[in-house]
Amino acid sequence: MASQSPPLKENYVFAPSGSALIDAPVEQVWGVLLDFKSYRLWNPFVRNQIATDTAKNPLPDQPLQVGQNVYIYPVHLPPTLDDTSVGIFNKSSAFCLVTALDHENFTVAWCTYGIPSWILHAERWQWLRIVEADLDDGKGKRKVTKYESVEMFSGFAAYLVKWFVGSKLQLGFQAQADGLKRWAERDS
Repeated sequence: MASQSPPLKENYVFAPSGSALIDAPVEQVWGVLLDFKSYRLWNPFVRNQIATDTAKNPLPDQPLQVGQNVYIYPVHLPPTLDDTSVGIFNKSSAFCLVTALDHENFTVAWCTYGIPSWILHAERWQWLRIVEADLDDGKGKRKVTKYESVEMFSGFAAYLVKWFVGSKLQLGFQAQADGLKRWAERDS
């Protein structure tokens, strides 16, 4: 498995990120990350995510593939598992194209779709790697899974996104990392 991060864009306006050290096998964490149907149970940021065609029609259940579209809705800003308390101005969505999916190196990426990149381009990368760490739980240093995620925003509208919801996006990215950790560790 690669120990390096994926090829991240260098020129961007801002890049919210999140990470977590997870005491669960990397394959288990990868399975949770790609199980979009379970997001409502553990992900306070991205509450639902489905593979679709270009018209946002859900595709039949099948493994995620490069070239598929992904409709991400609702995105809670700020993050919360309580769907009933989220007002209309605290929900967002994204329509993206899967650009990378590497099961061997536990890496997935997508970028915005249907918007000219000079207006807004967002590219999200999520990856896992095995690291040695002491989680301060009395078990000492051992191999654990490190989850990392970053989304690089560029284009004119990225300044507006940063200004209006940048801090909420940062909270969301870390909340997703923390939720993934809790959910993946529950069976370990």
